[in-house]
Amino acid sequence: MNFSGEPVLRMADVSIFQEDTAVLNDITLKIDKGEFVYLVGKTGSGKSSLLKTLYCDLPFYMGSIQIAGFDLKNIKKRQVPLLRRKLGIIFQDFQLLPDRNVAENLYFVMRATGWKDKSKSKTRLAEVLMRVGLGAVSNKLPHQLSGGEQQRVAIARALINEPTLLIADEPTGNLDPEVSEGIFKTFVDINKSGTTVLMATHDFKLIENYPKRTLTCQQGQVKDELPTGKPLQ
Repeated sequence: MNFSGEPVLRMADVSIFQEDTAVLNDITLKIDKGEFVYLVGKTGSGKSSLLKTLYCDLPFYMGSIQIAGFDLKNIKKRQVPLLRRKLGIIFQDFQLLPDRNVAENLYFVMRATGWKDKSKSKTRLAEVLMRVGLGAVSNKLPHQLSGGEQQRVAIARALINEPTLLIADEPTGNLDPEVSEGIFKTFVDINKSGTTVLMATHDFKLIENYPKRTLTCQQGQVKDELPTGKPLQ
């Protein structure tokens, strides 16, 4: 795949803190449009802290981060929702509203991000559900769906605003291996259409079967490797 234009993510000399403790130091890397990148590391190594920093759930004080056209060093609080519209964010625990059906879960996000035209909203709802292979579940409540189906709804929700970068934090962590592979292939299909994917995972079977560029959080550093294991220059 040939990459062009400005990187979707550029980090230079970034240190990330949890309260007063540095968990990652001196991160310098870039992710280009159209890449699929794994983020790995042991529990407590800083993976989630790194992702939270990217979508402004955790402040950072050292270095510079440009992501999806935003400079996080100078971002204003009122701009954070605009940034998050450019980022599709997917969590391990789905984070669906349990008392609302699938359609209502998606419409909730649409209203929160400025969708007002009911006809366009309905069309977009159908598009994203079809894209994740869930064309007939819009009236079901989350508890009526399997874990894999709930995660697909979460992916559909993240795709609503056609994100520049899809950030997935352990999206297959609560799923059995067969379902995990299906969810992963959904991410691959999304990536093939041009969306950049950054996926934190503990599933080394997936990484072994589908090798890609990998960022490893280890001992306060982020190691950047190609699928062959060769460090990026």
